[in-house]
Amino acid sequence: MKRTLSAIALLIAWVALLGIFGALIQRNLVVGADLRLFLPNPTTPQERLLLNEIGEGPASRVLVVALSHAAPEKLAATSRDLAAALAGNTELQLVANGDASLESIPDRLLPYRFLLTSTFDRHPLDKSYLRTELTARARDLSSPAGSMLEPILPRDPTLEILKLVERWQPSQEPRREYDVWFDRAGKVALLVVETAAPAFDPDRQQRALDVVQSAFDRVRADPAMEIEISGAGAFSVLMKNRTQRDAQWIGVADGVFTLLLLLLAYRRVTVVLLAALPLASAGVAGLFAVSWMFDAVHGITLAFGFTLIGVAQDYPLHLLSHQNANQSARDTARAIWPTLATGVASTCIAYLTFFFSGVNGLAQLAVFTVAGLGVASLTTRFLMPPLLDSHSIDYGQSKFLTRLNDKLVRLPHFYRAISVLLLASIVVLFVMPQPFWQNDLSKLTPVPPDLLLRDQAIRSELGTADMRYLFAVSAPNEGAARTRLEALNAGFDSLIKNGAIQSYDHIAHYVPSEAQQLRRQQNLPSDPQLRAALTRALIGLPFRSDVFEPFLQDVAAAKRLAPLTLADLRNTPLAARADMFVTKSDHGVTALVTLTGVNNPLALQTYAEKSGGDLLLLDLKSASEGLVAQQRQWILWSLGFASLLLIAVIAIALRDARRVLRVLAPMALTTIFILAILHGSGVSLSLFHLISLVLAAGLGLDYALFFEHSAHDPLEQRRTLHAVLVCSGSTLLVFALLTLSTLPVLQAIGVTVTLGVISNFILALLLTRHSPKRSNAQP
Repeated sequence: MKRTLSAIALLIAWVALLGIFGALIQRNLVVGADLRLFLPNPTTPQERLLLNEIGEGPASRVLVVALSHAAPEKLAATSRDLAAALAGNTELQLVANGDASLESIPDRLLPYRFLLTSTFDRHPLDKSYLRTELTARARDLSSPAGSMLEPILPRDPTLEILKLVERWQPSQEPRREYDVWFDRAGKVALLVVETAAPAFDPDRQQRALDVVQSAFDRVRADPAMEIEISGAGAFSVLMKNRTQRDAQWIGVADGVFTLLLLLLAYRRVTVVLLAALPLASAGVAGLFAVSWMFDAVHGITLAFGFTLIGVAQDYPLHLLSHQNANQSARDTARAIWPTLATGVASTCIAYLTFFFSGVNGLAQLAVFTVAGLGVASLTTRFLMPPLLDSHSIDYGQSKFLTRLNDKLVRLPHFYRAISVLLLASIVVLFVMPQPFWQNDLSKLTPVPPDLLLRDQAIRSELGTADMRYLFAVSAPNEGAARTRLEALNAGFDSLIKNGAIQSYDHIAHYVPSEAQQLRRQQNLPSDPQLRAALTRALIGLPFRSDVFEPFLQDVAAAKRLAPLTLADLRNTPLAARADMFVTKSDHGVTALVTLTGVNNPLALQTYAEKSGGDLLLLDLKSASEGLVAQQRQWILWSLGFASLLLIAVIAIALRDARRVLRVLAPMALTTIFILAILHGSGVSLSLFHLISLVLAAGLGLDYALFFEHSAHDPLEQRRTLHAVLVCSGSTLLVFALLTLSTLPVLQAIGVTVTLGVISNFILALLLTRHSPKRSNAQP
């Protein structure tokens, strides 16, 4: 490095600017975790509902808790104590363990039971019905259940509260032991916990898990007892922890190995540190651009972005490797700039297509990468040269590189072998039965398969609703939605009768429509009528006439109540259930109908089509796969257009059809070879493979451009060989380490780019050079 006053001032100013922009970024950057950013923007009500269910629907927020390794009675006691300890916690919306409790209905809502129950739709609340019920209560008091019923009889002689609580229990329940849920074997106590946070928020999910774990540690009845928490939220925490762990060890290993490689290649610490400045500038520029253009940036965008702008590390390496004593660093930068700029422009064109993909996460990735690569190239061109002193090492004069280059330039072109490989790759792509594209988002999860299987097993024990299939009713408001659901009940019941489903549930089971409540209210007897009917019904029964005054007061209050709404359930345990069934948006309200035991999806679709346009059957699995396919198709069209632009840029830069073909051939062949290797290995391609293929193509284009640029000059050939060896070696280190990651996403990127680096390097050597000229084989 130069030690002149101007060079030192430039270096200080450069580092200071990085610090200033870094501080601005830290103040403004908001990192998000919503994976829906990597799905296409919804354009239809169905797509909006799908994305809401993926991120915030009941299935994504439910955790299943399993208590084991203790006697059943101790497990049951701990289950009840745990549910009580978790009740009212702000991190949780619902805790259920099968213990039907009257506390599910707050005292202020108890008079509403006469508007919510369907009992009096069939039996008027008259002397005859009261006589039947009171006679039954007299028998109940002499039974073992008498002690439980005695406190509630004065207020609820017809047991409407218990009927509602039982009605609100799941239609299919697991085995009960000691009044709480157990697995079929009776050895594991089960609870369901719904978090307030959506599954894609790992920080809040972690707090919810900590709340459950802490409560369990306080209340467990046996020190040997164990707790297991499973579900999408728990898996999102696991994903975050694994990502951080892999990023830490891969980052440290990559930093150490890359530093050693660069020290071995350039032998001066100051030079290696200077080479890091364009890469640091790229990272800062990318972060600043995305934080300025987007309200929140996804963590995956940042992880991918820093991985993808790793190609920016090649830019200062080309400058260092091409330096020689016969020209200044400025002249070297000026000489390699046309080739370097062509590669940068081509790579940016490829990534810029992601900006128009209709996917916010990819648009962020495009902004991050293009800004980073642009700044890295410009700082390499204009800021690094004034800091570099005259270079004492000319890699064009290296004896080792001279011998290596002489051997390489005399290698045959292997056109026949490459043609055979190309033909074999095409055959593999068309013959292998493996699906070419991966549409299942769950295949990208880093969750171990045994944990996923365990989660499915526990949920099957609980008999939870099949969240793959949902009916959705669109309405202008929640009142209209409840009215429409009640009108559809007959059709839902026919689906049960025909065996298409086993049961269904929706919000109108908990809060009937306003019209239904008003009808029930009008059918209730007046206070004088009810008192007279009760007096006659009590004749001959062992009850005092004044015992049921609380009951009479509740009925009188119910006659005056305004119909119950969802807003009245706020701050009650019932609110969580209501929230599970209703989704509000700017377009109105969508009410969900959950289904259990779906046996005939076709019958469900037929019923939805016959019921009108406001009833939609949503298949979350096929809908998500359709969204992924739609996203991929748009990206492929965008990449196709980008390829045409790239060819145009190369053609303008080289102005020779044969040179253009030599430069593009390694990149094109490598892409086909990688696709064949992955497909032949049973790997279906995902979005992340596509991103990696673009990165690999950019690297191949860079290698080919520099090899082709130096084809007629032996000294430049050896300098280019040194640069490409160092560039490909450092890139190979980064992505080879990614192949060891436990995250499928990082593995996909690592494997794809590693194959791309190797193939592009070999093919660029073989295809972009000219035949050697004996006269200038030596410097």
